[in-house]
Amino acid sequence: METLHTLFYFTVAIAVLVAFHEFGHFWLARLTGVKVIRFSIGFGKKLWAYQKSPEQTEFVVAAIPLGGYVKMVDEREGEVAEADLPYAFNRQTVAVRTAIVAAGPLFNLILAVALFWLVMVVGETGLKPILGNVETGSIAAEAGFQAGDQIISVNQKSTPTWAMALDELFSAAINGQRDIVVDVITREDQRQFRAIVLTDEDVRTPEVLNQRLGLKPFIPVIKPIIGKLLDEGSAKQAGLQSGDLILRADDQPIEDWQQWVDYVQARPDREINVTLERNEVETQLTLTPRREEQADGKVIGKIGAGVHIPEATMRDLQVEYSLSPMEALPAALERTWFYSISTIKMIGKMFIGAASVENLSGPISIAQYAGQSAEMGFTAFLKFLGLISVSLGVLNLLPVPVLDGGHLLFYLVEVIKGSPVSDRMQMAFQQLGMLVLICLMALALFLDLDRLFQ
Repeated sequence: METLHTLFYFTVAIAVLVAFHEFGHFWLARLTGVKVIRFSIGFGKKLWAYQKSPEQTEFVVAAIPLGGYVKMVDEREGEVAEADLPYAFNRQTVAVRTAIVAAGPLFNLILAVALFWLVMVVGETGLKPILGNVETGSIAAEAGFQAGDQIISVNQKSTPTWAMALDELFSAAINGQRDIVVDVITREDQRQFRAIVLTDEDVRTPEVLNQRLGLKPFIPVIKPIIGKLLDEGSAKQAGLQSGDLILRADDQPIEDWQQWVDYVQARPDREINVTLERNEVETQLTLTPRREEQADGKVIGKIGAGVHIPEATMRDLQVEYSLSPMEALPAALERTWFYSISTIKMIGKMFIGAASVENLSGPISIAQYAGQSAEMGFTAFLKFLGLISVSLGVLNLLPVPVLDGGHLLFYLVEVIKGSPVSDRMQMAFQQLGMLVLICLMALALFLDLDRLFQ
């Protein structure tokens, strides 16, 4: 059931993003007088098609939802009727062809702005950015953070929620900032500044940075009651159910959820005898936490179980944040620009070896993120769509043959030399570009599978 949930939202996400991207090409083509033969969402066998007349565009939904295309009248792709020659793509000026090709990525960026704007106007509920215990020896501990500190801003940018605080911290780090100023209000209600100092090794991957920072949200003492269970987790496979109250582990009393988490994490691949209360009756079972290696090399045990948090407790931990429609527009533009630049910088760092290729995400990871964000709520899913839309727009603008950016590069060369790049040269570079893309996709898929099996 969880797999179907993930696949459904992954398909929805891809369909929305591809539709918007291809609509950009379609709209500019129609606007500039180029005849469009087909607008397809997906590849392969047609599942649905509509065409008002033989002379108009055919709209198609196909079986494989991992992309789409806009097919225009083009002499390079087949014979064109004499009457259609003025409307052929290849006969348009460089400016028109450039506009049509650039419209796809541009529409993805416009979609990202719209999604971020909607999230900010609708508002989102998040955890208050209050720190729990600060891990000894961590970057946060060296910076002077203490339990009870509430983060007010990062580099003078307001952070009303825990997610926004981490977002600003991670974004600043990925963009090359090694000295980050964090404004906090202490438990004694005093305003202070903490200076986080990073090294290049600290930001090798987001996972490494998260481990080394040592920042954890404040979690009140919560009873060890099982909440959500993952289908593939050892907890569910051992027979644990939502609502179970953990009483003892190997005859050691368990008083709160954090004690239970610590006990499990300290015992990877080791059998635990659990005594629990279910429907006011004590029950015993045995489970074995699965071994998981973290980014810093530390090995912990995991059972795939979340905590049940009472609604009253959750309300005390949460804060609501929103902007007016006018305030949200520049904020959405700024966020889209920021993520675009961050994406370009990360690609550049991976290309020169300054950042790990583990930052790549393939279809499996993206599908998991789609499912997880949808489960977190409507605004979380919109934010996910916005981020992926930024990535799709930026990646398509890279000067790699086969991508939109590769075609734009050919047009730039055409302007400089005064004549189009030969079909033979374009074909050679496109084959090279396809090889590069296949290698990148294979690497991303390998990393996905590695994460999945870990």
